[in-house]
Amino acid sequence: MPKNRWYAALAAALISAGGLAVAPAGAATADAPAGTPGAGAPAHGAALPSSFQWVSSGPLISPKSDATHDIAAVKDPSVVRYKGQWLVFATTALRSGGWNLMYTSFRKWEDAASAPQYYLDQSAIGPGYRAAPQVFYFAPQKKWYMVYQTGLPSYSTTDDPTNPGSWSKPADFLSSMPDIIKQNIGNGYWVDMWVVCDDAKCYLFSSDDNGHLYRSETTVADFPNGFGNTQIALQDSKYKLFEASNVYKIKGKDQYLLLVEAIGSDNRRYFRSWTSTSLDGQWTPLADTEDNPFARANNVAFPDGAWTADISHGEMIRSGIDQKMEINPHRPLQYLYQGEDPSAGGDYNQLPWRLALLTQVKKP
Repeated sequence: MPKNRWYAALAAALISAGGLAVAPAGAATADAPAGTPGAGAPAHGAALPSSFQWVSSGPLISPKSDATHDIAAVKDPSVVRYKGQWLVFATTALRSGGWNLMYTSFRKWEDAASAPQYYLDQSAIGPGYRAAPQVFYFAPQKKWYMVYQTGLPSYSTTDDPTNPGSWSKPADFLSSMPDIIKQNIGNGYWVDMWVVCDDAKCYLFSSDDNGHLYRSETTVADFPNGFGNTQIALQDSKYKLFEASNVYKIKGKDQYLLLVEAIGSDNRRYFRSWTSTSLDGQWTPLADTEDNPFARANNVAFPDGAWTADISHGEMIRSGIDQKMEINPHRPLQYLYQGEDPSAGGDYNQLPWRLALLTQVKKP
């Protein structure tokens, strides 16, 4: 994508929309100063809206094959702002079959397409099935964690997330599938693990592609060990509560935001949302329908053209980097997501997923 093309298109779209305000796409929206783990600006306590509108970039990150990695798709991104750079971790789909992980970094979003990509099977993470990463700084241990799936919920650690070769070999949060998941998974798959912590406990959320969102827990002191007490946190029909859950703390408020990917009546992927006052509490619908979604093609503008009809697995741009997974709705929210050419079809494992950025359009 030519440099600044999206900036110009975004500005034109906002003017035609009546002067709505939005954060620049290249701006660092994290509150923490670059390279300062856990630091942040004073909490604003802004409320979440009951409906959302977004503007999307075109594809920013696409596969880059090399002599040993013939890549069909890059998907399932995790993103943090650290030391003045965007660090992006994602799943790669090989044309020969199989999944693994990649890393890229860049200072501004318009530089993402030209940034080198590092395949994490070259680190101690190793080859084989690894997918759906989530990366955060676990402040109590002063250590970085990458959570991902290997068939089990797994993790690796590093002291320096900008050194992709430094990640440790996989370890597992749980040694086997909990009984409650076995009893409810049906023909689904145990996927998309997500960790978020409050002051006392860390929670591991996961999905089963069969209408169930699960929650396991351990103490902050015991993390990453001791996960148990697995329960169904939310349930619905299979396609209404499918996979790719994210949970975030609302900065300055006793409130959490839950996002879960659904498959709509048009067979396209989108996100529903809920809120709760605690991570182990009841989830109340926020924007959770096809007509009023959190993010779906019908509430997203595409200044460069509608390159995707799916708003699929991604991660919010956070206001910090730590295990509390905070976001700040005082600023326009941003969400790095996967999309694909609407004309693509065939084997899901070979669909041409690319990464793009949503930016919330807010009224002045």
